[in-house]
Amino acid sequence: MRTTDGKRRPLGLRLRLTLSYVIIFTILLAAVGALFRQQLKSSLDNNTTLILDEEAATVKGYLQIEHNVPVWKYDPKDTEEAFIVQRLRRIFLLTGSDGRVLEVSDAYNSLGVESKKELQSMLGAGKPVWRVRKDDRNSSYLIRSAVLTDDGGRKFLLTIGRTLDANEKLLSQFTRNYFTIVPLFLLASSALGWIMAGRALSPVNDVVRAAQSITGDNLGLRIPPRGAGDELDHLIEAFNSMVDRLQSSFSQVRQFSIDVSHELRTPLTAVRGELEVALFSARTVEQYRDAIATAIESVEQLSQVVRALLHLSQAETGLVALDKTSLDLTAIVNNVVDQFQIPAEMEGIHMQSLLEPCRIEGDKIQIERLISNLLSNAIRYTGKGGTVLVGLRSAGNRVELSVEDTGRGIPSKHIPHIFERFYRVSDGNVDPERGLGLGLSFVAWIAKVHGAKINVLSEPGAGSRFEVNFPAGSSPEALPDAARERRLHASRAGAIES
Repeated sequence: MRTTDGKRRPLGLRLRLTLSYVIIFTILLAAVGALFRQQLKSSLDNNTTLILDEEAATVKGYLQIEHNVPVWKYDPKDTEEAFIVQRLRRIFLLTGSDGRVLEVSDAYNSLGVESKKELQSMLGAGKPVWRVRKDDRNSSYLIRSAVLTDDGGRKFLLTIGRTLDANEKLLSQFTRNYFTIVPLFLLASSALGWIMAGRALSPVNDVVRAAQSITGDNLGLRIPPRGAGDELDHLIEAFNSMVDRLQSSFSQVRQFSIDVSHELRTPLTAVRGELEVALFSARTVEQYRDAIATAIESVEQLSQVVRALLHLSQAETGLVALDKTSLDLTAIVNNVVDQFQIPAEMEGIHMQSLLEPCRIEGDKIQIERLISNLLSNAIRYTGKGGTVLVGLRSAGNRVELSVEDTGRGIPSKHIPHIFERFYRVSDGNVDPERGLGLGLSFVAWIAKVHGAKINVLSEPGAGSRFEVNFPAGSSPEALPDAARERRLHASRAGAIES
């Protein structure tokens, strides 16, 4: 079958499955039929062979050879004996040890008497010689030739035979009947295979129809599982999982677009407002300077948003290469805490640390960024006179890093969302200009690529506690300074505002 453009149209899967069933059944049934026919033929041949062996033994009871003349000893008046002897003499040949024919039946003559050389060869064979011969009507006979020894020790060649017409007729009838039924069976199996293939492919067709009907507006479409637990259910489950991921990705893209538009609109509006004010109302150089300075601040805020989004997008798409080595996490945490001591004191916040010796496998730059973002977030939302406590301890095969503050805390309904991009807790007290809402997104990504888990405990008015559980490092040895400081010059931007 060809399409309108002349190309061969591929066969449908349902048709290919049905054809596969039919071809397999055809080969199987043909093989089974040939096997049964061969077994039947072997059984019939064996049965004929046994009958000829019995008849050869029976001949010895009726035949005597007197002066090289065969004499049949039986009672002609006994109908049964007469019938037996007549049957034995129907295909019969008796020769002397020199190959001279002593008696031959008309039926055997129609087969053709063997030459003296052949007869003498069979006399010297030492065991019965079997062969199949055909007469002038093309009828087949099984012939048995064996040595017959009389009471005087003289040897003769006794040849008897039996027609194979009944056997061949039975084989022919079996073959005809079998291969008459097989096409009917194949036709029925083809119809059944077509139906079964249709039912088996029904879930696949459902997946196809669902995939064709899915758009950005109806990603909630799902295919109900069949409950069979087979490969088709696995296909349906994989399809539904794929749609779940697509729906999540579409939602993230849609929300990301909304968030980016919102974040960029505010500084752009500020820039435009300042420039319009300067254009219509500024009269002095100082006023122009103030307007330009304010516009530059807004542009810098825009640059921060763009840089943060670019770096986060690169991180989430795997474009940021990690340089994981064995790290002395205690030294890294202590170094970052020292960097935040002065900003904390300026805010009137007391910062403490309680650190145990711990090592992990990780990228030093990203681990420093994670700690910096957590500390920056804690200082930002902790009031004057508050405390920020940094802890580090080993717990079996895990290393727990904790940052705890006595700040305003986070309502429980917001905790599942705080790691989303641009998400801020809007409780009326938080200054929306104090951060971009990206810091914790970086924390979540860094933890994920390091195999760490984050746990957040918080209560409004009582502060928050962020716990990051890393897999413990496998090597306790300190790293060389060259390896420790490698790539520090690349992408080191400190903490990104939350």
